[in-house]
Amino acid sequence: MSLAGRPLASYALAVLRACPGVDEIILIVAPEDVDRARHSLLRPGALQSERVVAGGDTRQASVRAGLAEVSPACDLVLVHDAARPFLKPRLVQDCLHAASAHGAAVAALPATDTVKEATPEGVVRATLDRSRLWLVQTPQAFRLPLLVEAHEAALREGLGGTDDASLVEQFGHPVHIVPGDPDNIKITRPEDVRRSEQILSWGRDSVSRDTATRSGIGYDAHTFAEDRPLILAGVRLRSRRGLLGHSDADVVCHAVCDALLGAIAAGDIGQHFPDSDPQYAGISSLSLLTRVAHIVRESGWEIGNVDAIIIAEEPRMAPHISDMRRALAEAMATQIENVNLKAKTTEGMGFTGRSEGIASHAVAVLRQTHSVHSQANTEE
Repeated sequence: MSLAGRPLASYALAVLRACPGVDEIILIVAPEDVDRARHSLLRPGALQSERVVAGGDTRQASVRAGLAEVSPACDLVLVHDAARPFLKPRLVQDCLHAASAHGAAVAALPATDTVKEATPEGVVRATLDRSRLWLVQTPQAFRLPLLVEAHEAALREGLGGTDDASLVEQFGHPVHIVPGDPDNIKITRPEDVRRSEQILSWGRDSVSRDTATRSGIGYDAHTFAEDRPLILAGVRLRSRRGLLGHSDADVVCHAVCDALLGAIAAGDIGQHFPDSDPQYAGISSLSLLTRVAHIVRESGWEIGNVDAIIIAEEPRMAPHISDMRRALAEAMATQIENVNLKAKTTEGMGFTGRSEGIASHAVAVLRQTHSVHSQANTEE
């Protein structure tokens, strides 16, 4: 199909061609479209080897046909749906790096809405624990021998899967999650086409997307308490004392939540998750951060970057900073490069200096997403 006057597949192809380390591109299309794809989509003189392959009756058969054409010298193979035109080079590189380290990796976003299991008749059977659920995207990346072996095993045993990661999972190999991209939408229904064309139209606007930004600041502090775990930025630290609070008292997550809410002028964490509500008693503040990040996206903004400071005399934070950044990034469904975290002391001054508690400050910068601009154009 055509999207804004260009073949849909051409958008992802352009990104993959620009990614370092991509040596081959194999485009898999319906058998009747092979000649047309070769004529309209392959680029003469490309740095990568490019070719078109006829697919099969199912997605699984199509990927298997593409794998048969991959050069044995390739270490990794990345599978991407051409129906996702807004692929970004950073997501490609993140998936390839994770696959190189772990063998298999998928881009995914944490589920932020309540998820229910239903009968075929449309009756709710169960409410699933969304804290463990992820919405999988492409690209998905694998070591080549692993994916080939998984597809061959599935063919022999008559197994099926909705994506390549599911075949690797059935084969018994763990698949690692890479934080996905909310903009990496998949065109499935007619309204997706309209939305994508609006996004592309917005991109051609004379006003730069980066000029539409907002910032917010956040602060939180909690006193130490005995017989409480110490959790900061979603990471549990070894400490003889924890922090006192209605939730898990994670001051870093609370400060970041307030910074994000402040940037969209949506109040503070206490308004959205009051400590008078028993449902939030002992709740993980990472889950609150995930909900706030969802509010941000639903309001038409995306996270540009977050910078936070932990102010404490004890315990020592440096060994945990990397894990903390990763936990915050995953909760907000953003890249770890967008999250910075520092730890400071007050040299014995004030309540933190006297080791009475811990404080945290945070600053968040948001960028307006395409969809808000598109909706504004539609309303006009």
